[in-house]
Amino acid sequence: MAEKTVLIVYAHQSPKSFNCAVKDAAVKVFTDQGCKVTVSDLYAMNFRAVATADDVKGNLKNPEHFRYNEETSLAWKEGRLSDDIVEEQRKVEQADLIIFQFPLYWFNVPAILKGWIDRVLTQGFAYSLQNLYDNGLFKNKKAMLSFTTGGMESMYLPDGLNGDINVALWPLQNGALRFCGFQVLAPQIFWSPAHAPNDARVALLEAWKARLRGLLEEKPLSFAPTELFDLSFQAGFRLRPEVKEEFASKPYGLTTAHHLGKPLPPNNQTKAE
Repeated sequence: MAEKTVLIVYAHQSPKSFNCAVKDAAVKVFTDQGCKVTVSDLYAMNFRAVATADDVKGNLKNPEHFRYNEETSLAWKEGRLSDDIVEEQRKVEQADLIIFQFPLYWFNVPAILKGWIDRVLTQGFAYSLQNLYDNGLFKNKKAMLSFTTGGMESMYLPDGLNGDINVALWPLQNGALRFCGFQVLAPQIFWSPAHAPNDARVALLEAWKARLRGLLEEKPLSFAPTELFDLSFQAGFRLRPEVKEEFASKPYGLTTAHHLGKPLPPNNQTKAE
């Protein structure tokens, strides 16, 4: 732990928020263990959320038809990305673990954090067509979501009003983090702290601190290995027939999204196996 570097990408407007207290707790625990901790406080930084041509220095490859992905990938190769993106990418490169700290907005991250994901995780830097998922560029790094909700936990159960939280987490944890190769740790979810009494919030923070002390040794969440898929255009990048046959007799699907018409594997996106 002593030589590890932790990056906290923090998205909350108020220094008096529970999210800020959670972030501060992480900074203290990791620092006390000898880690180097860096915080990207997105609101304090006035981090720009929108992905535009301003993210590229110099001339565009195709100014007549601007394609963000192509232009920023080329700019990354040529060292022409905007300074704020370059600085955040430097932090990512140095980090062994990235914690995304935020309040859940509309079943997703706040716009400013989505902008960080859109702008910082550029093609070439964070992924390539050859380096995805198991073979991702960040396969030696860990990442996790830590967030607060407005609703109570029961509202996010499979029979709850808001639906299964595992379904909501799949696009972020698989579609963004694991897509880039990260080993994704189980999320830290603080259920409805705004409606909890002070002693309950204190208990939540103490449990978080206890988890933090062993966080980097935790086993990551399970995802479908890419070897289970036929990675060809002809096959459409789909599960191999023998894999489907193997799971035909099993009670659950493979993952939250690879459900194969079966019940979702319980807690697939919230607990490591």
